[in-house]
Amino acid sequence: MMDTMSSNHVQDVTHEELIALLNEDLAGEYQAIVSAVVYSQALKGPQYMNIAAELELHAAEALSHALIIAGQIDYLGGMPLAVAKPVQTSSEVTDMLRFDLENKTETITRYRKRVRQCEALGEYALAEQVRDILVQEQDHQIALASALGIPVPRGNSGPTGWSVEGALASALGGNPHATQVQS
Repeated sequence: MMDTMSSNHVQDVTHEELIALLNEDLAGEYQAIVSAVVYSQALKGPQYMNIAAELELHAAEALSHALIIAGQIDYLGGMPLAVAKPVQTSSEVTDMLRFDLENKTETITRYRKRVRQCEALGEYALAEQVRDILVQEQDHQIALASALGIPVPRGNSGPTGWSVEGALASALGGNPHATQVQS
């Protein structure tokens, strides 16, 4: 199901639609686990050791998020799916970090909507669990933006025109595919 609603309006969803949306979120958490494992091992060089260690922690947190989301899907009467969203890879460190930041920004946008949808259905405990996950996702987003030397995203390229690609291009002097982040 497409997650299409404006940032100011909560789309009415049924419990069945919420289960489908949570399964999309679960696929995103699986993606986060795989990407954090791959990226943490692919980052080479002393300048990336701290980032690699942070990504290893992100993998463990994403697994925790997946377990929470899967448990809530089961609670709502659904079956957790076992399919991850695709993971982008690159030989360039900044590309991997950018991919991860884009995914975190999308995840945050989805979870903000999910909180409102859960509350609209009276699923307040689920909304609180999603809020807890949201706090960790925002921490990851801040760490990734800092590692890339760009401003923390406030959302996907929406009405503000903000995008990870544009912020990275600005931070890298106009080339979003440059291989090193300027200090």
